[in-house]
Amino acid sequence: MTENIPSSTNEYVHATEFADLALDIATTMLASGAHCGRITRNLDRLAKRWELNVQMQLTFIGVAMTVTSEHDPYHTVTRYRSTPPHSVHLELLTEFSSLTWKAADGDLNFEQVKKETERIKKIKHYSYWSVALAVGFSCACLCVLAGGGLIDAIVACMGAFIGSIVRVFIMHHKFNPMISFVIASFVTTMVSGANMVFHWGPAPEAALATAVLYLVPGVPLINSLIDLIEGHLSSAWNRALFGASILLCIAVGMTLSISLLGLNNF
Repeated sequence: MTENIPSSTNEYVHATEFADLALDIATTMLASGAHCGRITRNLDRLAKRWELNVQMQLTFIGVAMTVTSEHDPYHTVTRYRSTPPHSVHLELLTEFSSLTWKAADGDLNFEQVKKETERIKKIKHYSYWSVALAVGFSCACLCVLAGGGLIDAIVACMGAFIGSIVRVFIMHHKFNPMISFVIASFVTTMVSGANMVFHWGPAPEAALATAVLYLVPGVPLINSLIDLIEGHLSSAWNRALFGASILLCIAVGMTLSISLLGLNNF
């Protein structure tokens, strides 16, 4: 669907200034879980607002961008910027979409857009404890849906909660993200696997199978499919490989834990 962007005002924005702002927005959105099409649409709105053309190459680890004036093709700048560490933050994506629409409608000038961008970048995630609690309850519900009883759901909740806290602790100390997935999967499976050993609940295998589901990289895998459909092949493959690597790390952590617990019937 074609977006109706109003014509630009007389405000002049140099291509270099716009490129720096656009890269700031693009890399933040990319790291926060946006697919390539969404980033492109948002930046096209901004570019048309100030009569500029933007060409981008989006990858999983960085953005290359060329900005050209519609009135002077020699007024061109090319920039590249690496993305910050990836961490899904959907509120940022909503805020950036709202910001670009306000700018496209002429409600904000360039300096106001820059200030709003800095404000949006400072929006914090939910607290680690609240996320861990939500993760625990969601895995408990999945356990019940998988046929587990109340005790099984409690064990799944505890395993997911503890594993989530452990993963945050590891990431806080700047370890490789893949290591955090292996250790979180290991810890979660050790906690939920105790139910298999001591048979606290009627369906301990349900707790063991569902407690680690919070680690499944849903956003990268979904974005990979969207990018593939929209023709962003390099980004699609990058996201798919990243998601597959996480799944492999989950499997490694579970295998180590199951082996230590001596579970041969799972």
